[in-house]
Amino acid sequence: MGSIGADITDNWTRLQVSASDGVVEVALARPEARNALDPTMMLELTELARRLRRHPASRAVILRGEATFFSAGVDLGAARGRNGSANTLLDLRCQVAAGPDLCRAWEEIEAPTVVAIEGFCIGGAAALAVACDFRIMGHGAHMRLPEIPLGMNMSWQTLPRLAALVGPSRAKRMALFGDKLDTETCLAWGLCDEAAPSGGTLEAARRWAARLAALPPLPVRMTKEAVNAAALANAQAVSVMDRDQYLVAARSKDLSEGVAAFFEKRPPKFTGD
Repeated sequence: MGSIGADITDNWTRLQVSASDGVVEVALARPEARNALDPTMMLELTELARRLRRHPASRAVILRGEATFFSAGVDLGAARGRNGSANTLLDLRCQVAAGPDLCRAWEEIEAPTVVAIEGFCIGGAAALAVACDFRIMGHGAHMRLPEIPLGMNMSWQTLPRLAALVGPSRAKRMALFGDKLDTETCLAWGLCDEAAPSGGTLEAARRWAARLAALPPLPVRMTKEAVNAAALANAQAVSVMDRDQYLVAARSKDLSEGVAAFFEKRPPKFTGD
């Protein structure tokens, strides 16, 4: 087995990356912004995943949040600024590929991925977590998809991954209502693979990663690929348009109302326009 070098661990501005005994640990390192996914963090996460995709020395990858929470999801302020900088609809369509690209890159890492979730895991952060292999949640943590209650669609090709994990009815409930799902609910639904004590998810994730790293890497990678192919055989076909659905929603008055209501801390008034 080779080594995991500086091309993996160094020169990130929004991430903290370390490696030991074939296990790569990645921390979302923007705690002052609740580890929100701004464009820079999303690009770094995508680039890191692409470097790790077929890295022969990587036996397992842990993804966690810095501080006592995983991530608040997409940085809405940064996203509004980015969308406003697009000169054409084509420019905007290229920009909004960042989310699907991020999730696909993490899904395609050949080594198993384990997500340690403390506190909250919201929106795009939940989409990223669902694209990984295993999720460990601390007691008191929750996952939530607020996109539809804000007036947008649930994109990033998340819905087929979610339906494969929890089934169609629960996937609809989670996406449509945007309710918080606590650790116990996530465990019962299959969104979570282990419930750990609050503050103990990293320790649990390291235990999972050590077990995975001790297995023969070739059949591990082939098994992951085979299971994903079986579970997500139609994923691309059924979610291929979700980026364009977002572009439709992004031009609706309902999205403007939903985001404004979010920032103004009031109930939105949707009209279907």
